[in-house]
Amino acid sequence: MSDVSIAGDPLAFPHLARTDLPAHPTTLGGYARLVREIAADRARWEPLVRYDALTRWYARLETGPGYEVWLLSWLPGQSSGFHDHGRSSGVMTVVQGELSERSLTAGGEGSRALAPGGLRVFSTGYLHEMVNASLEPAVSVHLYTPGLVEMNRYPAAAEQAAAHQERHRVH
Repeated sequence: MSDVSIAGDPLAFPHLARTDLPAHPTTLGGYARLVREIAADRARWEPLVRYDALTRWYARLETGPGYEVWLLSWLPGQSSGFHDHGRSSGVMTVVQGELSERSLTAGGEGSRALAPGGLRVFSTGYLHEMVNASLEPAVSVHLYTPGLVEMNRYPAAAEQAAAHQERHRVH
């Protein structure tokens, strides 16, 4: 006996042979598209949002071959600390509120405000810190490829950035 003789022809049951499912992304453009789609689908992520007074809160939204997507919430003052994402690259966006990013590169320190709708792309080895420096909670969506298995922390980088900021402050 074959599967077809037992279960019948799967093509006779359209729900078993769907062709309308989106393909999993494999390119930076595909990952960015997926992050935008998830961010735009508030009904998908909004009921999951939680806030934790002690630490950033997070939940995995989706996994696929070679990637995973996370939802993070940030209360005012919460920070990731300076870190990299190990072997992972990624795409992120803010979906509610505002986050500030500080980055350290060979060229020096950079900073930028991240508002809803903008995408941030980062590569392997990118060293940065995300902070909710506003007075309102924030929510963000992050995609990592490959899936995030390590996050290296750099406490000395925070001291270096603070010293750099102090040296360049106008008195």
